[in-house]
Amino acid sequence: MTRIGIAGAGAFGTALAVTLASAGRPVTLWARDPVFADRMMQSRETPRLPGIVLPDPVTVTAELDPLAGCETVLLSVPMQALAGFLKGAAMVLDARALIACCKGVDMATGRGPSAIIAETCPRATAAILTGPSFAADIARGLPTALTLACRDPRRGAELQERLSTPTLRLYRSTDITGAELGGALKNIMAIAAGIVIGAGLGDSARAALMTRGFAEMQRFACAHGAEPETLAGLSGFGDLVLTCTSAQSRNFRYGAALGKGAWFDPDVTVEGAATARAVAAIAQARGIEMPVTQSVAQVIDGQRSIAEAVKTLLSRPLKEE
Repeated sequence: MTRIGIAGAGAFGTALAVTLASAGRPVTLWARDPVFADRMMQSRETPRLPGIVLPDPVTVTAELDPLAGCETVLLSVPMQALAGFLKGAAMVLDARALIACCKGVDMATGRGPSAIIAETCPRATAAILTGPSFAADIARGLPTALTLACRDPRRGAELQERLSTPTLRLYRSTDITGAELGGALKNIMAIAAGIVIGAGLGDSARAALMTRGFAEMQRFACAHGAEPETLAGLSGFGDLVLTCTSAQSRNFRYGAALGKGAWFDPDVTVEGAATARAVAAIAQARGIEMPVTQSVAQVIDGQRSIAEAVKTLLSRPLKEE
């Protein structure tokens, strides 16, 4: 059976390795730190997923060369590290199917994962794997449904078949733009929802925030050529619901800490913070109305207090929905 590569041994990359290997697929899991990779290989465990044991078909390595033997490689590195990783690994990964599992917009360039893949690995088939999912649920074998977006329908169908498991159901799409923007933009709204709950504004305010935030997601994505139906699916609305209502979401927890004025671990990756800044700048330059996103970016950067942001949002002109 064809070996599948996964670049990134964080919680999500490791969870994918567990579910694929449990379904009988051999997996090469690449970790950046050689000591960490060796420890995982020897113990068959990782502190990122307590209680989860790596199945036998998973091989952990800190060397990039073994990924050359994989036709399909899932990219589970942080969004802001993706460009640098691919530049260093292009010789190994080009001409393969590269599926980005990170969600966000590159701060330096304003681009999404598919554009970065196309620039650094021009002979690769770019795809996006996104949707409502927590790593712990996937690793435990709990039912999860995701969107797999690939512009080439034939290749998309092949990847869907290769990566689906009895507990991980993939739905196919050709709308890469919609899939990757849905996954990126919902992180901003998850931070906003966390702020609402952390500040004690209540569940009714969160529901309103999610609704108006979803309108912003559609407005921004459609302005960039996305299909509205994609945003209404797993990679948009589905992911929005999950991350705005669960403390398992790092973006939600970060927002809740902001709302409470509490400390948040700076070592925890919060993709929505960088995405909020990037999207706010793009929206302002293109004249796209994004009041929630602008407020989140300003709160994160200390340019506006939460009380000021709420007052600004509530004092916007009354209009039809």
